Amino acid sequence: MKPHIHPDYHPVVFQDASTGTTFLTRSTVTSDRTVLWADGNTYPLVVVDVTSESHPFWTGAQRVMDTAGRVEKFERRYGVRKRP
Repeated sequence: MKPHIHPDYHPVVFQDASTGTTFLTRSTVTSDRTVLWADGNTYPLVVVDVTSESHPFWTGAQRVMDTAGRVEKFERRYGVRKRP
């Protein structure tokens, strides 16, 4: 790697805004907020909206799509297609 061209890669704590879950990882992101971690060190804290703890794909809490209602809405808007 060339020296002095890469961003600083350091430990950062990410916190899920909806669940409050925190995890320590490494990142180039910076923050003015800090948090005291279980190992006694202070790390930058970044609060994010979605993590694997709250994302519907990973939690299994996916929304059910009303496909029948979507078809009727489309047909009302654009009409029913006539088949040849």
